[in-house]
Formats: sequence, C-alpha cells, structure tokens
Amino acid sequence: MFTFGRSKLNKWAHGCGVRRALIFAFSLAVAFGTGAQDEQPAKFAFSAIDAPTQAAPAPLGGYAAGCLAGAAQLPETGARWQAMRLSRNRNWGHPEMIAFIERLSDAAQVAGWPGLYVGDISHPRGGPMVSSHRSHQIGLDADIWLRAPDSLELSTAEREQISSSSMVAANRLQVNDTWTGAHSKIIKAAARDEAVARIFVNAAIKRRLCRDRTEEDADWLRKVRPWWGHDSHFHVRLHCPETGACLDQEPPPEGDGCNEELEWWFTDEALYPPPRDPEDQPPEIMMADLPEACRGVLDAQ
Repeated sequence: MFTFGRSKLNKWAHGCGVRRALIFAFSLAVAFGTGAQDEQPAKFAFSAIDAPTQAAPAPLGGYAAGCLAGAAQLPETGARWQAMRLSRNRNWGHPEMIAFIERLSDAAQVAGWPGLYVGDISHPRGGPMVSSHRSHQIGLDADIWLRAPDSLELSTAEREQISSSSMVAANRLQVNDTWTGAHSKIIKAAARDEAVARIFVNAAIKRRLCRDRTEEDADWLRKVRPWWGHDSHFHVRLHCPETGACLDQEPPPEGDGCNEELEWWFTDEALYPPPRDPEDQPPEIMMADLPEACRGVLDAQ
C-alpha cells in the first residue's frame, strides 16, 4: 500500500514549497486510490486543492471537523480590505462569510481605519489545515487582523512579510498602548452583526471591552469570548446557514461574560499552563472523522 510519509513530504517541501509538496502527495494518493487517501491525515488532501466545487454553497459538519461545498473566494484586494498570506490559499469561505467581511470593512472605515487586513478563512473546499488552526473547516470562521492597514495596495510579497501587532501588554493582564477606540468599535460592530455566533479574543482584550462597557452592551459582549492567543487578531465565527448539514455551536453562556468567568483567565492556571506532553497531542483528523459527504467534496472535479 502506498504511503507518503511525513519525512518524505518535508524533504520535498524544502525543495519546492509546501503547497507544491501537498499537491504532489495528494496526486499520488489519488493515483493509488482512495485507500491511500484514507491512510493520510485529511489536512494534506484538502490543503492541496486549489479550486472549490461547482456546487451550491453548503458547510458540512462542524467548525473543527467538516468541509465546504461551493465556496466563494474573498477577492485578494477589495475596496476596503486585503487578504493576507496569499500563498496559503485560505481566502475562501461560505458566501455569507464573504458578505460579512464586506460589511465589517465598511464598519472599519466608519471607525477610522481605511479598511481591514483579513487573515485565514478556509481552503477552497474547507477541511483541516496543515498549520495554525483546528477550526476554519467549513468556511464560517475568519481571522481579522488587529493592525490598522498601512496601505490597501500591498504587493503579494509584502502581504507575506508583514505581521499583525499584539494588543496585549507583556504581563498579559491588560491591553498595551497600541490599543485604540477604533479596535473596540470594530469588534463591537462585528459582534452586533446578526450572522455572528462568537468572537474569540485574548482575555486582556475582553477585559478592556468589559471595562468600557455600558448596560446596553451586554448582548454583543456575550458573543465575545476569551481564548488563548488571539492577541493580534480576532476570530469571527458565523452561525450555520439554513442550507447544508452544518453543526452549530452551543450558544455562549448567559450574561456579558465580564464576571468571575473572565477572571479565571488571569490566574496562574490559565496564564502559565504546564507544557503539553508531546505524546498527548490531539489526534490527526482522518477522512473517516469527517462527514461522509466530504469525500464527495474532496473528489469532485
């Protein structure tokens, strides 16, 4: 039985680039049949495909175990946004996500920014990614950089080189001096959008939003949830649309989340978790872990 081991893939990637290596490995798997695909983590197959399926938009499965039919591409450059890290080919999503980003870019301009830098959404057919994320698999997650755009005319090379800016102080207890009112306004606009289910931010950012809240802010603040990382971008997750076999996440807990639940994130347990045992890593997602319909999405011409 054909297998394409990680050591061989890494060797090939060193010579010709990760995406070409993935395409090569996936092509060999197809040539040797679906059994070969089944023996490899699903991320290699989904990361290797450059184009979406020609089907009605449909997220299949859950945010961290699924795929996407009929994806739409966020244009690399729009009137008020730029997609970043184009080499990853992750500027694809459900059409509702593309429409949301367009709306949020308008809100960013109202807040005083020229627009948005948009990070990862999904691959052309969703599915697991080879790096960075466990979610972003059904086209309903997107990372929005917390860096105000310096320019909306960046070259492809420039989009690979620059990074977003951390908004969190070195002690991880509060935001730093680069935080502005515009950051708050943009996150607030995102959370108030009816399509949005949750927004993940660093706990220090949530703390700042809570400090500045008013009574009328409880509804949208409920959607903003603290999570590790997320100091230089915020992660937007949309509700499942009516079409598709999509598994929605449970609603966030009642209340604005500015109570003792938030304070746990500033305890030693949260700030200084013990290092994870290398043998205690999450298992790789295989094709068998995804909805059966994802095989058809993967194999569609």
